[in-house]
Amino acid sequence: MNRLRAPEASRSNALHPGAWWLWALGLAVAASRTTNPLLLGLVVGVAGFVVAARRTDAPWARSYGAFVKLGLFVVGLRIAFSLVLGSPIPGSAVLFTLPEVPLPDWAQGVRIGGRVTAEQLVFALYDGLKLAALLICVGAANALANPARLLKSLPGALYEAGVAVVVAMTFAPNLVADVVRLRTARRLRGRPTGGVRALVQIGLPVLEGALERSVAVAASMDARGYGRTAQVPPAVRRTTNVLTLGGLLGVCAGSYGLLAAQGAGYGLPLLVAGLGAAVGGLRLGGRRTLRTRYRPDRWGARAWLVAGSGIAVAVLVVRTGSAVPEAMHPGVVPLEAPRLPVWPAVSVLVGLLPAVVAPVPPRQPRRSTEPRQSAEPRQSVEPRQSREPKRPKQAKKPKQAKESVR
Repeated sequence: MNRLRAPEASRSNALHPGAWWLWALGLAVAASRTTNPLLLGLVVGVAGFVVAARRTDAPWARSYGAFVKLGLFVVGLRIAFSLVLGSPIPGSAVLFTLPEVPLPDWAQGVRIGGRVTAEQLVFALYDGLKLAALLICVGAANALANPARLLKSLPGALYEAGVAVVVAMTFAPNLVADVVRLRTARRLRGRPTGGVRALVQIGLPVLEGALERSVAVAASMDARGYGRTAQVPPAVRRTTNVLTLGGLLGVCAGSYGLLAAQGAGYGLPLLVAGLGAAVGGLRLGGRRTLRTRYRPDRWGARAWLVAGSGIAVAVLVVRTGSAVPEAMHPGVVPLEAPRLPVWPAVSVLVGLLPAVVAPVPPRQPRRSTEPRQSAEPRQSVEPRQSREPKRPKQAKKPKQAKESVR
């Protein structure tokens, strides 16, 4: 039983960051195959549970809440667009009618205002929930994977592009951490944290910190010899470019085929061929980059289990969802109550495996709120005495009678 229990995370048994990204992308593929709000809520719940169980106290781990808020904002924005710009979904259940703005003849097909139906709002809600679930899955990967270790794991041919991507990925978590820190400081000082004035006073230090961080990153990259390349023959360079570009295009086309309902037949073979070509191009392109790796991250058994759980979720949802298309995409015209499909829901629950097998982050000691009491009793404070020795009191001389002066 002790071997099956997840150990405490350390530098030697830390999970590979690529495993977290494969797990999150598997959940995202499952979310992209459905508009059922119950199934999308289950995907978001699985991602949130794993993040809560295996998130560390690092700055990038605090960005999950920001992605959740961004997803809610996307849902609200999608509904607002449907209210203002209308929707092509026909409906008979009219809720209310907005004032319609007349548009010229060249803007046919576009309307602003008009009637608002329940069918179009439900369709906009389903579409917004789907986009929000995709954003939350990406936020889960950002909160669990260390971006610096992810950069170190990239192949040599993608190192320069990977630096730009990792810097862009860490910008949002660091920005959120700076905003939370400054708002907490203002709240402790009794200053307001809302309003235009507070936004300006918080925004300037955040931008200043981002600029200082960019300068520090540029200095560290220059000190480590970033951008050095080796001489390779022209034929090898051209072959590398063709394989890498063709492989990436094949991966994009295969991914689109897997995500689209019509391309399930050609998506997987094209994806496998693109991955093979891209891997060959990256191996050849790695000869141009002179870089070494200190203590590289290795794929252990737990990393394979985490990555495999995400891939299993994607494959099982695609296979089981094709048998119940009505449950995966609830009807809007006419309105139907969504029902939870059993086998796709069970497939999504496979994504909970990282909460059991991934190493447990070290727990920080809680600070007690009670005042500290000394074990020794307080000693009474004696009045401060002078260091000079006391002089003995001299006996008073008896008063002698004054003789009268004759």
